[in-house]
This record gives sequence, structure tokens and C-alpha cells, in this order.
Amino acid sequence: QVQLVESGGGLVQAGGSLRLSCAASGRTFSSYGMGWFRQAPGKEREFVAAIDWSGDNTYYAGSVKGRFIISRDNAKNTVNLQMNSLKPEDTAVYYCAASTIVTRVPREYIYWGQGTQVTVSS
Repeated sequence: QVQLVESGGGLVQAGGSLRLSCAASGRTFSSYGMGWFRQAPGKEREFVAAIDWSGDNTYYAGSVKGRFIISRDNAKNTVNLQMNSLKPEDTAVYYCAASTIVTRVPREYIYWGQGTQVTVSS
């Protein structure tokens, strides 16, 4: 029902910005809550941000709040993650995911993108 493809990752210096994009296909995109997660080597996948189906409600991990902004455009089937003031600790593979509810829990997401690498140098 939903296919997700992330893009926009790359190598940036600490303090820089990067904008990730997740392109979704499927007519039911607007009915899903969307989330961004990240996973560093040897670490568990962790919640970054989420946005509900309407786009009116957003949620952030404490580590990124105030620096990252999640947004969605249902007409364009796109969810974005604007990342500002990047830190080396933000280095990870970032994944876009879709859920039937808005949630911070990875197991409750049923569709996942392939991931895009974000590397922040000090």
C-alpha cells in the first residue's frame, strides 16, 4: 500500500544543515502517521520524530528537539526532516517509516524505507 524512499543524506560538518526527504507511493499515504528513525552502527534503532496524518501534530526525541523539524505534504506524498545545527552524535542511517497510528515505537511501524546515511564530522 505504501512504498517509501529516503533521499538527501550525505556528509556535513558539525553545525551544518541537511534536509532529508521521503517520497511515498500509494493512494493511502495520507492515512498514515509518519516517523523518522535513525540507527548508528552497533546501536538500536531510535526514534527521531513523528507526524500525524493531518500534519498538525509533531513529536520529537529530546536529543533533536529544537534542531530538527518534521513536515509532510500529503498532496505531494512527501515527508521531510529538516536537520539543523547537526552534531557528530547525529551520525546514523536515517529511516522513514509509516504507521497506522502516530507512535514512537519502531515495532508499530509497518512500512520502512531503505535508509539514507547521514555523517556529521567534527
